[in-house]
Amino acid sequence: MAASGGNHGAAVAFAAKKLGKPARVFVPKVASLEKQERIRGYGADLVVIGDRYVEALAASEEWAAQSGALRVHAYDQPETMLGQGTVGLEFEEQTPQLDTLLVAVGGGGLIGGIAAWYGSRITLVGVEPEAAPTLAKALAAGHPVDTETGGVAADSLAAKRVGDLMFPIAQAHVESVRLVTDEAIIVAQKALWTTLRIVAEPGGAAALSALLSHQYQPSRGERVGVLVCGGNTSVAFGGTAAAR
Repeated sequence: MAASGGNHGAAVAFAAKKLGKPARVFVPKVASLEKQERIRGYGADLVVIGDRYVEALAASEEWAAQSGALRVHAYDQPETMLGQGTVGLEFEEQTPQLDTLLVAVGGGGLIGGIAAWYGSRITLVGVEPEAAPTLAKALAAGHPVDTETGGVAADSLAAKRVGDLMFPIAQAHVESVRLVTDEAIIVAQKALWTTLRIVAEPGGAAALSALLSHQYQPSRGERVGVLVCGGNTSVAFGGTAAAR
């Protein structure tokens, strides 16, 4: 059982199918139709409820308490963060001379897992939409705080607050958080398609948008990596109507 903006839910549904287990995935109405279809396609029972992730999460927790289902949290669970941290391992194996890595932030499990892998061996930079500055506000406050969220990447980068598990890791190892506009994210989506033929959803293009919009400006000779993650969308830049 999981609550998700869509991508984590698809992963849980896929894993359950491989294991021959039933799965129920709760997503908010903002989840794109592509994500909903992928979850259903893997055989999971999909529940669309609430306008934002936090509402889908609350519904999933209530159902789990009643049913006893195994919870697989999208970002605030050790097993999930351990899996997400393997992305750091892959980066280091493929580009061992990396200086800096830009990672988009929603609930923070992905950047938290990567930060746990790298520690302070590279410069790790978080990227968030201006409409969903959850980690930026948490770092400013010194602890996770509730944040109003929205924007074009709301189906993947609009958790109401970052996870408790990732936060001390981010405090120790995330150098900074850069905020980007919805317009910059859409520009990055288009650039990925026109130059590389990569279809990335808004959240997947967010990290690149920090470079293209100069919210992050590398120094001369700096070797910068960008994590492009999330392709559950159409080529209609800005996401589907359901995600706006």
